[in-house]
Amino acid sequence: MYKYILESVDQINWLGIIPLILFFTFFVLTSIRILRKDKSFIEKMSKLPLEKD
Repeated sequence: MYKYILESVDQINWLGIIPLILFFTFFVLTSIRILRKDKSFIEKMSKLPLEKD
């Protein structure tokens, strides 16, 4: 299905689509990784810049 859609578009720029796919994949994987982190770790990291030595 996607092949026919892409064939119907004139002057498709593959060099523009590849970075978009890479960025989207990186964004999704990073989001999944953040959502799976332990809540106590996130709480600890959020307080870290405010702590005094």
